[in-house]
Amino acid sequence: MRVWLRRRSSCSCCSSSPKLRTLAKALTPAFLRFGGTRQDFMVFTPQRFHQLSSRFTAGNLSEQSCDKLLPSWLEQRLKKEWTQQQMSLMREDVQRKYKQVKFTESTVDLLHSFSDCSGMDLIFGLNALLRTADNTWNSSNACSLLQYCESRRYRMSWELGNEPNSYEKKAGVRVDGYQLGQDFIQLRKMMSESTFYHDAGLYGPDVGQPRDHRTPILDGFLQSGAEAVNACTWHHYYVNGRDTSLEDFLDPDVLDTLTLKTNEVLEKVKLLSPGKSVWLGETSSAYGGGALGLSDTFVAGFMWLDKLGLGATLGLDVVMRQVFIGSGSYHLVDDNLDPLPDYWLSVLYKRLVGPEVLKIKAFSNDGQSKRVRLYLHCANKHSYRDGAVTLISMNLSRRPARISVPTLLSSSTVEAFVLEPGDDGLYSRSVKLNREVLKMVDDETLPDLKGTRLPAAEHLQLPAYSLAFYVLTDTQAAACQTPH
Repeated sequence: MRVWLRRRSSCSCCSSSPKLRTLAKALTPAFLRFGGTRQDFMVFTPQRFHQLSSRFTAGNLSEQSCDKLLPSWLEQRLKKEWTQQQMSLMREDVQRKYKQVKFTESTVDLLHSFSDCSGMDLIFGLNALLRTADNTWNSSNACSLLQYCESRRYRMSWELGNEPNSYEKKAGVRVDGYQLGQDFIQLRKMMSESTFYHDAGLYGPDVGQPRDHRTPILDGFLQSGAEAVNACTWHHYYVNGRDTSLEDFLDPDVLDTLTLKTNEVLEKVKLLSPGKSVWLGETSSAYGGGALGLSDTFVAGFMWLDKLGLGATLGLDVVMRQVFIGSGSYHLVDDNLDPLPDYWLSVLYKRLVGPEVLKIKAFSNDGQSKRVRLYLHCANKHSYRDGAVTLISMNLSRRPARISVPTLLSSSTVEAFVLEPGDDGLYSRSVKLNREVLKMVDDETLPDLKGTRLPAAEHLQLPAYSLAFYVLTDTQAAACQTPH
């Protein structure tokens, strides 16, 4: 399973910020998904006399053009404006009344420049609420956008619509699954006629999670449009951000709800489109913009890391985190472009964990096994030699835990990466790695994320309310060997 990012809204100052590019690069390889609720209210409005700056020469952005910065005074002004925009966006979310937003070539240029300079692969979400009189998708605006992107040779993938199950509530428009599938067929046909995008990725339908064991829109979509997409995407959140609690974030039963929802989707896809890859196309802790004071603090890491471990075990191929930067409180990077605890957790996961999932027989023997959650993967082969494994561990209890290591693994030296909260405990917006607070050295330098070497042992100690990666470097696990 791979972990990718989602960017909810565009902040002009961000695209030229060296700090944000540094933070983004540390998470690559990655997709950057530009989409969400407002993608279905965005209309491409080309400017007749638009001229492309030389810094946006497509497909071949020079290092010099990527290093071009905004003046500091302008960056600060744009940050202030962005904060004001967030308030407006949050009001729209609460009222469920959304204004149409026009964007021009300049927006596309900035977005592609940021993703390209950061080393991310861009996925652009198209507006599916542009409908004809007979309620089919009106593709003319998307056609105009694709033509512009093709003229600039901007490599990217595409989506169409976001959470179509809520269209009636958001816009008074009902689109059933069968029609949605036909809309995707129309988009795929349009892409196939492009010399540049005929092989580009198309992902969808980005439906919300199953409710009451029902997936009507997904059923209809898979029957009529599954052949159009490279992967089937759906969304998942554990709780409502407006009425959740700290206890929910630490509740194993809440974490286990992911298994039920995921299996419902996987079984449906297997039945109606066998072999189709399934992605968690948007996900975080709490819907409704997150839970302020929880989704942006250390405690959110338990939901995030467990979702990564459990999602991979269940068979999800890709997880897209809501959100890299943007409105709400579930972002990885805050309004000041400072990384939050889940950012550091994501970087460590990318560096230490490989895609191969292993069966695990390690267990906690302190009587609190339900609150000690463990997953085992091959280690990332870009960071460790063949055969190494990574044990993902989390302790949701106020008491330390002792983890028994399987005999086959207990003779290996261990590199320990233990994450604990900062001074504000579980509500902390900072995180300690092996007791050292993590923070950027400067705007273009991350700290060294070094593990602590431990001798081979039959047990590992996991502090109270902690998250950890234990890399067993000498295991030579057969499943983690590169075939010759």
